[in-house]
Amino acid sequence: PLARVVASLGLMVYLIGVMGLRFPTEGAAGLVFDGPLPRQVVEFAGIRSFADRYWLALIVIVGALALAALSRFTNFGLATTASAENESGAVLQGISSDRVGVLNWMLAAMLAAVAMILAAPITPLSASTSPLLIVPALGAALVGQFRSIMATVATGFAIGMVQSELLALQSDWEWLPNVGLHDAIPFLLVLIALVWRADGAIGRGEIVTSGLPPAAEPRATIPATLLVLAAAAAGLFLLDSQWRLAIMLSAIAAIMTLSVIVLTGFVGQISLATFALAGTAAFAMVRATEDLSLPFPLAPALGVAVAVAIGTLAGLPAMRIRGLTLAIASLAAAVAVEELLFEWEWFTGGLGGSSVEPATLGPLDFDIQATGDAYPREAFGFLALLTLLAAMIIVVNLRRSRTGWQWLAVRANERAAEALGISARRVKLSANAMAAALAGVGGTLIAYQAQFISKDSFGALESLIVVAISYLAGIAAPIAALVAGGLTEGGLLTEALDRMSDDAASYQFAVSGLLLIVAAIKFPAGLVGTTSRLARRKSSPA
Repeated sequence: PLARVVASLGLMVYLIGVMGLRFPTEGAAGLVFDGPLPRQVVEFAGIRSFADRYWLALIVIVGALALAALSRFTNFGLATTASAENESGAVLQGISSDRVGVLNWMLAAMLAAVAMILAAPITPLSASTSPLLIVPALGAALVGQFRSIMATVATGFAIGMVQSELLALQSDWEWLPNVGLHDAIPFLLVLIALVWRADGAIGRGEIVTSGLPPAAEPRATIPATLLVLAAAAAGLFLLDSQWRLAIMLSAIAAIMTLSVIVLTGFVGQISLATFALAGTAAFAMVRATEDLSLPFPLAPALGVAVAVAIGTLAGLPAMRIRGLTLAIASLAAAVAVEELLFEWEWFTGGLGGSSVEPATLGPLDFDIQATGDAYPREAFGFLALLTLLAAMIIVVNLRRSRTGWQWLAVRANERAAEALGISARRVKLSANAMAAALAGVGGTLIAYQAQFISKDSFGALESLIVVAISYLAGIAAPIAALVAGGLTEGGLLTEALDRMSDDAASYQFAVSGLLLIVAAIKFPAGLVGTTSRLARRKSSPA
């Protein structure tokens, strides 16, 4: 399931990169243009609305009926159902599951393209926000259990109507909180439905070609980390301001990657809510500083504690669901946090955002701000590097400890681990708490680096990207966090490409997506794991 998620993320990252190259000036509002449906105002049942809304609903219903008929009365539909229910059994019956999968991908891509073209006048097209429309779509499909097309369509209509009604009620009822209820509530309902209707048979009968990448014991990780961080510390003194900023951003991204490595690489739990937890910690830190007058490091510690509490709560669905379903649930939870918590004006500062006071500890000033080429100050860079070193030491020691072995046991075989007396629930919750703590630490550093944060600073799309980059670097090896930090947008690779060519960095996003697809298919251990394996082969006697 992880490889499938990552390959899909790679394709999405590539397409987003291409859209950014093709439409570099789309702006925050996105692209709006007239669609092919009529736009005149009509009145139906006493309600005045645009005609394209009714046409769109009619097209969806007719299309759903056609798809339902295709699924039930054609050989292709029956082959698709057989492959979905029991892939190995379908292969024994002479059905090519690969060919069926390719044809369904083509059909799904065509339907998605038609949907976005028809909906273009209703929702602005944006490379950063349009991909998240998949969340309510997945929610509707999950309620339909990925089987009933008509139930999925009915749920989609219900989600849309609930969103519209909540938006209207917020303007009519002053006591209703002015937050993103219209976007968050349906996702919360989807989350509840996922947990309530958990299916233990998900994945039964699938042809498994590979498992999670091997999580080898980290032997020389700390010495290698010290060497890399020493070079980075020297770079803070010797390099110019752009390189210093790249080093700092890479260090922060490495900490975020460690969060993904703990939860996904060590425990096998696919979570797409990393940046939601990072934003929770950052905003909680700002509130603790301003409202409670807590200094550094007490304010960041409180922010991290809040992130751990929410991360542990968000980990409860992992008790009943796993794999792709858990990934969808975590993404729905991330969007719910973004629309509920991050839209709360008291918590985030609203549209104006919140300013972040610099980190100071007695005579030590870790403020990043400076004038001219002195920005960013080396002091903040040292804070980021030291925090990364501490996080790496904690993760490596946990991996070597009894807790780490329990994490790996649950990842390998949950039922066998339970038979050995290991509580899978406790293991999952502890991993979620640790991952949330690391994400919270990264979020507080992002706030200190940016000096100003808003709800747009921690989008759900960023969580997808950090999982993708983590997998590309090597999701089961802590040392891969250093590689992922260098690969992140704005990090060392971006700066190196900028120095090589003015246009090279603009292609980084798209190229990373292609590399991610290749890694998911051919090199599941990532750059670090594949390199280590090749080195062992060369050193071993023939």
